[in-house]
Amino acid sequence: QVQLVESGGGSVQPGGSLRLSCPASAFRFSNYCMGWFRRAPGKEREGVAALCSDGTTSYADSAKGRFTISRDNAKNTLNLQMNSLKPEDTAMYYCAAHPAPSPSWMVGVPSNYGMEFWGQGTLVIVSS
Repeated sequence: QVQLVESGGGSVQPGGSLRLSCPASAFRFSNYCMGWFRRAPGKEREGVAALCSDGTTSYADSAKGRFTISRDNAKNTLNLQMNSLKPEDTAMYYCAAHPAPSPSWMVGVPSNYGMEFWGQGTLVIVSS
């Protein structure tokens, strides 16, 4: 059974940092593009960052310069380092896997488009 299990969320003050992780199991991790998405209260889901097996990455404008996506194929784990967090980063964060054509496609996919595999999410709250 495919599993994506996010961890690392929590409550942090503005300007703080968090590192999200998403170990994956039961599928060929290296064959998929992996991405982070988020859904803030009252808003649609949006792509945050994505990384494909060739090493290419893509970031939403809101994440550029602050977030870094990485993957460890040996450990089947996707990570998201989030620095300089802002209150508007408050959301449920999900990792996903999809045979995407590119990371930019994955970040820009419409909010109602389903990825092949999803995690259950981890909550990030940025508040003073």
